[in-house]
Amino acid sequence: MNKLELISALKNEANISKSEAARIVQIFFDSMADSMAKGDRIEIRGLCSFYVKNYKSYTGRNPKTGEKVTIKPKKLPFFKSGKELKERVDI
Repeated sequence: MNKLELISALKNEANISKSEAARIVQIFFDSMADSMAKGDRIEIRGLCSFYVKNYKSYTGRNPKTGEKVTIKPKKLPFFKSGKELKERVDI
């Protein structure tokens, strides 16, 4: 399911206009992205959680030349499925 399909499902289920459904979905995604940008954890009970993982700087290698390269510290988002979602998928 992509964003447009989600908007369409919300429109049909809630009996609202497509523009209202699109606005709701956009608010939801923007709120999640803003929270994660601040480093907050997002938990939707039974479905999933999202969190930011911090990585320290390290020395890597350029695969073409073999030259040592310093990799800067970074933050990456992670997704972890909830128990109910795992059970629902593994039918």
